Amino acid sequence: MADTPAIQTEALVKRYGRGGTTALKGLDLTVSPGEVFGFLGPNGAGKSTTIRILVDLIRPTSGVVRVFGVEPRSAPELRGKIGYLAGDFMANGRQTGRELLTYLGALRGGVPTQRIDQLASDWDLDLSKRIGSLSKGNRQKLGVLQAFMHRPPLLILDEPTSGLDPFLQRQFVALVRQAAANGQTVFMSSHVMSEVQQTCDRVGVIRSGSLVAVEHVDDLRKRALRQIEVHFNSDAPTLDAGGISDVVVDGRVLRCKLSGDADGLVKALAQHHVVDLISEEPELEELFFTYYQHEGA
Repeated sequence: MADTPAIQTEALVKRYGRGGTTALKGLDLTVSPGEVFGFLGPNGAGKSTTIRILVDLIRPTSGVVRVFGVEPRSAPELRGKIGYLAGDFMANGRQTGRELLTYLGALRGGVPTQRIDQLASDWDLDLSKRIGSLSKGNRQKLGVLQAFMHRPPLLILDEPTSGLDPFLQRQFVALVRQAAANGQTVFMSSHVMSEVQQTCDRVGVIRSGSLVAVEHVDDLRKRALRQIEVHFNSDAPTLDAGGISDVVVDGRVLRCKLSGDADGLVKALAQHHVVDLISEEPELEELFFTYYQHEGA
């Protein structure tokens, strides 16, 4: 079973209605056990459709989908092994948060009260309040906690940090890292590139229902452009170094973009008196945007 993919789709097609929109066009995707996989793409690309097929909320038009080696439609027992957060998480507004989590915990084999209380405390969530009275951010907190609380082997998360402030996004990153350390598999769609960089092993980019790229995040980071700012003790020199572009000189300050490793730049700088060197973490947005663009754009 260790070699069985956590998620596998082959030639997966989904059409809505006769002659309607084709949301997925032969999707081939494999996610390994214990992997954190980011599923990225613009709105309407097919991310949520794929996720809903994986949890058997909708059925594919054709193709094969397997979760832990079995088809979701034929294995209702899979539901207890999956922590699912919908992109539009909804719950009975008359229930309190505690009532919802206790009920879902019982369906999933029993989640200790201490576990629920600890998560709620960590996320500053008052479980005594009725869900209908909660803000959008607090309802999203509740959605995240119900997905993670039973420590499922597979987490399937659709835009999990939507509505969360930056501090809670950081807490979410910590939850994902803890899940990965426990050997859980995480499959999540996201528009927040910082959380993708911090959590994912690989990313798949989907556009118009087709998978256009699958990349290791470390490989993407190596190709991404890094912003460099160098301060000299006198007027900034003209540099001749491989991998730099968009060079701008402003008095004693030189700014440029760097791709690849920094060896050539460091050797060129070693010939001058450098007062300060600032290198920003490479951003992946520009690489992702090239995948998002339509053919010929």
